[in-house]
Amino acid sequence: MARLFFTFFLLASSPVVLAQARIDSLLPTRGFCIAAPKPHQLDTFLKFINEELAPRQVNTLILRIDFNYQFDSHPELRDSASLSKRDVKKLVKVCQKNRILLIPQINLLGHQSWASTTHNLLRIYPQFDETPHVKMPEKYSWPNPDGLYCKSYCPLHPDVHQVVFALVDEICDVFEAEAFHAGMDEVFYIGDDKCPRCSGRDKSELFAGEVAEIRHHLAQKNRKLWIWGDRLIDGKTTGIGMWEGSFNNTHRAIDLIPKDVTICDWHYERPDQTAVYFAMKGLNVITCPWRKPGFAVTQTQDMVKFRQSATPVMKERFQGMMQTVWSGAGAFLDEFYGVKVNPEAGENTQANCFRALYGEIKRLTDEN
Repeated sequence: MARLFFTFFLLASSPVVLAQARIDSLLPTRGFCIAAPKPHQLDTFLKFINEELAPRQVNTLILRIDFNYQFDSHPELRDSASLSKRDVKKLVKVCQKNRILLIPQINLLGHQSWASTTHNLLRIYPQFDETPHVKMPEKYSWPNPDGLYCKSYCPLHPDVHQVVFALVDEICDVFEAEAFHAGMDEVFYIGDDKCPRCSGRDKSELFAGEVAEIRHHLAQKNRKLWIWGDRLIDGKTTGIGMWEGSFNNTHRAIDLIPKDVTICDWHYERPDQTAVYFAMKGLNVITCPWRKPGFAVTQTQDMVKFRQSATPVMKERFQGMMQTVWSGAGAFLDEFYGVKVNPEAGENTQANCFRALYGEIKRLTDEN
């Protein structure tokens, strides 16, 4: 018994174990979010996980899948070039080896179109469209008379969840996922006056209802829900605006959604400290930078200060940091490895932001 205790003591006091404990205490979640690679990019992406994410002690990887998978439940919704089950298992294996939590994302509710393109769900099932009277333009511009940014599906359509939950279940199963990211950012179309089901309903209740519907479905298999946080911020009162906050009153949903939903709080043009707001509402929150290295450093310092100065109850809600990437995986890897560099971008690139974020995490870990 004494020998066993001594062995445990040696292991627990080793430099590697102590360093891991320090960084886990500093920032429990250290994330990276990017579009899933296409099949021909997979090997390079696996190399990136092994050689760049793991050494920086990234422990959470969100892959935006959408329709980039060879779904069996709804093969009609597959992208033309999409990941196979074998491809996904390679991702699962490398993440498990590096102790990285792998979370798939499919955009639910909003982001069912982009520019002049209708995405697969509404293209195949146009009856799910919240605003069928808004026609997709040949040439997209913003602003426009229809207020079209991205299409949404109608959360009250009687058949929509049967389809989208089949996708969610299948992708979570193949990824062996403990959590699922539903997107739900930048939802401009919700509770439209011309929708026969949603017209006249409170937009915050509609949004909260959809969050709860997804959360409850995931809970049946002990999975957790993650979403972006912008629709839960009052864009008018805060001055944060219509992109990083809500102008259509969905922000009131923050008091209606389940408290075990994790919020990914993104701010790209200012390092706003709204993580405090989410934590005070009882929600776990992760701060997410994008392409400005200076802001990423400030946001990381803020998150550490929040954890250090908060009450024990509040501290655990400040979960950490996550780099977000909004180009395709191939474009980011080209930028990161110097294959294609945009000289006009200067220092404000996704790759530089990623390096700065994790450089600051290392610096703060070494100090503590």
